Amino acid sequence: MKALRHPFGKGASVSLFTLGTMRAISSSEVMYSVVKEALSSGINHLETAPSYGLAETLLGISIKKLKEEGLQPQGGWVITSKLLPGVEFVEGQKQIKKTLKRLGLKKLDNLAIHGINLPEHLQWVLKGEGARILRWAEDENLIGQVGFSSHGSIPLIEETLGSMRFQFCSLHLHLFDQARIPIAKKALNNGLGVMAISPADKGGRLYAPSSTLLKDCYPFSPLELAYRFLLAEGITTLTIGASHISDFNYAKKLSRSNHPLDPTEKKAVNHLSKEGKRRLGKTHCGQCQECLPCPKDVPIPELLRLRNLAIGHDMNTFAKERYNLIGRAGHWWEEVKADSCEKCRDCVPRCPNKIPIPDLLEETHKLLAEAPRRKLWG
Repeated sequence: MKALRHPFGKGASVSLFTLGTMRAISSSEVMYSVVKEALSSGINHLETAPSYGLAETLLGISIKKLKEEGLQPQGGWVITSKLLPGVEFVEGQKQIKKTLKRLGLKKLDNLAIHGINLPEHLQWVLKGEGARILRWAEDENLIGQVGFSSHGSIPLIEETLGSMRFQFCSLHLHLFDQARIPIAKKALNNGLGVMAISPADKGGRLYAPSSTLLKDCYPFSPLELAYRFLLAEGITTLTIGASHISDFNYAKKLSRSNHPLDPTEKKAVNHLSKEGKRRLGKTHCGQCQECLPCPKDVPIPELLRLRNLAIGHDMNTFAKERYNLIGRAGHWWEEVKADSCEKCRDCVPRCPNKIPIPDLLEETHKLLAEAPRRKLWG
């Protein structure tokens, strides 16, 4: 059965799943095997970046080898690579040319600005050196459409989308973090392609679920339910950060599954939500954002979301991993931990459910804080 493809901005249509190449860099053999398996899974879209170490080089070698073997998707591969914001004009030119050389391409289908996480990143691409770099690359016919990824705030993402400069975006869209789903749908309605960043890993380490989470999602695996939730919401394509051919099992199974949730799936999603709220009781944070801004810049909703996951679904490993990255990943992640709360209680009257936010933040820090063990891109 032929895999479905979705329109992706103004560029070539892409498969419901995208191979992200960040984790397939241990050897050329590993990259070749995952790209080949992606092809057999119906995938035609490959996502890479210079900051992924050897990914572009190994991907270029693998694509060339597969082509020599007569193996490529119908219409060819659609490839997205990235450019970090902030570089000067000449350096940006060099980086794009190096990307093309590593991938063995004359033209890159999609170029994403890699991490519009701060207002100055957006200004760089709209009015600064980034604008010059993109105009040059487009005038030289070196790139197709332009997009962006963002780990930034919702207001910044909305401003970026409102600039009308981009044709696609990559965002954190997850079953267990639905805050950006409304802006993703707005982007889709405006004709942009929308790619979900790492639903398996950043979405909650769903490839290694707790027994509690398995029960909460029954009769589906947590990862399958998460994938189906996003596809049913209309998200264009979901990234798979594959390092082994088994990572494509659900991509094969769900390669045509962009339809609305069926009754059994809806029941599972509702049961998942109900069980989490039951365990949290009156301390459940509904993620409404009304508690913000905090005078100490404590990211209250995000911290209480991690608490929701740890207590509500026994997702302790993921919650601790994310919590202990705070302050270690620069603008790629939050920078203020829960113990920065001074209990001024400004947030409490703004909370619709009047949960004891300062007390819950203190509990969150005690529950999740430990020595960090993992880098952001590990």
